[in-house]
Order: sequence, then structure tokens, then C-alpha cells
Amino acid sequence: MIRKLFVLVAGMLVTVAVYAAGAQLRANHPDSYTVRRGDTLWDISAKFLSKPWLWPEIWQANPQVRNPHLIYPGDVLNLSFINGPRLRMQPSVHREGDAVPAIPLAELKMFLKDMRVMDSNAVSSAPYVVGLEEARLRGTVGQNIYVRGLQGAPGQRWAIVRPSHVFRGFDQNDPGSADLVGHELDSNAAMVNAPWDENTRNDGHYGRGDDLGVEVSVIGTAETLRMGDPSTLLLLDSTLEIRSGDRIMPVDDTPYDPYYYPHPPKSVPTGAKVVGFADAMDAAGPRQVVALSIGARDGVDNGQTFSIYEPGETIHDDVASNSWRRSMGKTVTLPDEYVGHVMVFRTFDRVSYGLVMDGLRPIHIGARLRAPE
Repeated sequence: MIRKLFVLVAGMLVTVAVYAAGAQLRANHPDSYTVRRGDTLWDISAKFLSKPWLWPEIWQANPQVRNPHLIYPGDVLNLSFINGPRLRMQPSVHREGDAVPAIPLAELKMFLKDMRVMDSNAVSSAPYVVGLEEARLRGTVGQNIYVRGLQGAPGQRWAIVRPSHVFRGFDQNDPGSADLVGHELDSNAAMVNAPWDENTRNDGHYGRGDDLGVEVSVIGTAETLRMGDPSTLLLLDSTLEIRSGDRIMPVDDTPYDPYYYPHPPKSVPTGAKVVGFADAMDAAGPRQVVALSIGARDGVDNGQTFSIYEPGETIHDDVASNSWRRSMGKTVTLPDEYVGHVMVFRTFDRVSYGLVMDGLRPIHIGARLRAPE
């Protein structure tokens, strides 16, 4: 059993005794492992921990591992059985910047820097582009754009965003609706292509219900030249042509955490589900991004790790009733089935983005979240 201890993380004392009892080495763990380029900390820990999301607590138990997020290719992880199984690391000569990442941040760039989920009222009331230099229909880098409703000062930088998606929650008391789905935003301004799969109710109609949040895509930045109504801004850069109706938001200089510490949630909010996945047609798998129906309002923070379960199917019980008259026979709902883990990497008020860390089966919309135990 790994000894209980306290570790210093980001300047705060965090107890790991709660997790130590469950963070056991696998029976078939290797005697040693040499870190290779392309590894992630989750992949490495899954080789020898029965609960891979507890790797920070295990590796922090060893004083020679000063920071479990700074492990480099060529480092050798050895196992010692003095006073119980423990990890020991033999460091190699390495260069700064080559550390193995906790999660592949490069694959999440779009969702870390270019996507936000905001309250619909905040989006609709935000300053907006009303016109462009020389009455152009589209704006490109180096041109002036004119913005109404802006409050600030000359020299201030702004993000230009365009609504792309609305995440909606169905009324849970509506028996004719699916639980939670994503739905494209209805806007006068033409939208960017949302990465999310567009899902419908079982009857083929788009979902309706409470807005969980509006997703906007950052498509450019601009700097204030003159304040007024409208204000004049210089377009500094853009990934798309700017047009009337695009919204202006403050620049987010720190959109993501430098490190992610996987940890189980204190509790899982009722009804927590997968509500969308990016760049997939029917299902998501490992290293894909999913949207979750919970956020900061529910106590979710970055690094929280959940188990994902597919709801069990309701089937006819041919033994307990007449198999020839299934419409009137007895049914039974099968147990939910575990399909993988998801770790939250960006949190908004009512929606979070998570990365699927591993999986046994494809993950579908409506998959339920549970504590990783």
C-alpha cells in the first residue's frame, strides 16, 4: 500500500491520502519503463496503475520526481518494493521544452484558444461590427472596422468572435424528447462551421430547451484606434473575413492551464452527460473532444476525470413473457456499460470541454458521467 502523504501542488497543500489506498500498481506492471517521445503521462500511468487518473499523487510521493508534469523522453521509471510498491525515476540529460505532456495540448488548440462558451445574453448584448472601411462587405487584416457599443480606450486589444453553436438541454419531464443535444445557433450573421455534430430528437426535429450556453469562435483580433459611436478599430489578424454582426469580446490571454492534474470529482451532478463531440459523425473515441452538460456552476474544474457509461438498452424479456406478443410483454433495462474516461480541460459556466483519455467502445451522445471509481 502506498503511504499516505501530503504534496505541494501549485503552492497549495493537497492531501492525497484519500486516493493513496486506491492508487495501486497493476499486477502485470513492468519492472521499468523508458519514457519515449510521443508518450503522455496518462498513457504511461495506464501501463502500471489500476487507476491512471491518480498518477500525480503517486509520482509526487517520490521526492526525486519534483514535478510529475516534467518527465522527459529517456527518463527511466523503475519500481521498488521497499515498504510497498513505489515508483523511482532515473532522470536523463534533457533539454527544456521536451517534457512529456499530461495531455496533447497541440491537438486541443482550437478548443483552448479559439472556442468559448458564453451565456446567450452576454453574446447578444456584446459590442458588434456595424461596418467596414470604404463600405466593404468583408474586412481583412490592415483595414479599419467600425464597432458599436464598445467601452474602452485607444490602444486596447479585442477578440472578434462569431457565434457557432448553442448547447441546449431538453426538459427532463418531456417524455418525447432526447435528454440533451447540441443545436446550431440561429443568427443573422453567417456562422462559422461548428465542429460539433448536429443532433436531432428521435422524431427528426432539432432540439429545444434551456440554453446551456452559446459557443463562439475567435476569428480575429483588433486594436482600438478611436473611441466613439461607432468606434474605429484596426484589424490586426484574422482566420476568416470579418463581416457585420461579428461580436467583440475581451482578449483571453490565459485560455488554458499549463498543467492538468487529473482528479476525481467530489460528486457528480445529476444528469451529467455527453452532449456533443467534435469532428465525428456518430461517435467519439480516445483523443477526441466532447462537450459535457456540466460546468463551473456544478463545481467542475479543469482536470476533473469522469468515467463514461453508455445507457443500458431496454429489451423484451422472452422468458418472463410471451415472445410472440412483445408489444404487450415484459421488458428489462440492461445495466449501463463503462466505455471510457474523460478529463475536463476547459470549463465554462454550464458546459465543459473534455478529452476522451481512453475507451473500450465508441461514445455516443447521451452517455452518462460517473465518478471514476
